[in-house]
Amino acid sequence: MKKIIIAIDGFSSTGKSTIAKQLAATLEYIYVDTGAMYRAVTLYALRKEYINAEDFSVNDLVENLDNIQLNFIFNEAQGFAEMYLNGENVEQEIRTLKVSDFVSKVAAVPEVRYQLVKQQQKMGENKGIVMDGRDIGTVVFPNAELKLFMTASPEKRAMRRYKELIDKGEDVKYEDVLRNVQNRDYIDSHREDSPLRQAEEAIAIDNSDMGLKEQFERILNLVNRTINA
Repeated sequence: MKKIIIAIDGFSSTGKSTIAKQLAATLEYIYVDTGAMYRAVTLYALRKEYINAEDFSVNDLVENLDNIQLNFIFNEAQGFAEMYLNGENVEQEIRTLKVSDFVSKVAAVPEVRYQLVKQQQKMGENKGIVMDGRDIGTVVFPNAELKLFMTASPEKRAMRRYKELIDKGEDVKYEDVLRNVQNRDYIDSHREDSPLRQAEEAIAIDNSDMGLKEQFERILNLVNRTINA
């Protein structure tokens, strides 16, 4: 059976990673969460105090990009690869609201995007990969055989994210999560370098009122049609 590249783009908290993991496991493909890569760079910037609510020392971050080593290491117990930053498992820490508050600003830096896109394109050289992010179908893999664009209302996405953070024990308010979702939408869609947009050939999936099972079956059908075309 031929292998393809599946590019999944879309707004934050639309379940891109969830569906990508499901597809990768079913197809026995490699899964790459590009958002985790940008989150890890953001965590590095926060730890080094290059970025905070008042200031962002872009030059300091850019000058130290070579000191940032990112790796995905498969966790058999979890069933997916976790993000490691300079040898440290940071999978949980990069999912916090604190990192979410700054990741879109870090991801908008052209030098950061250039560095990570190079790594992402190398990962897909042999195909058989599912990759999700903001610019996979438009920049990373413009020739991907299947492109999906995930969307849902900001309120629905914020509620999903809020419940996820509460389940992890974080002390957050729904209003703060909604504001974060809306801010990220704006920054992701309006940045100069690789803004979030639906690729021309991408199939839009609005999962505002769609269950996980229905969503997976619909997308898997699209994948099978593409593979067998």
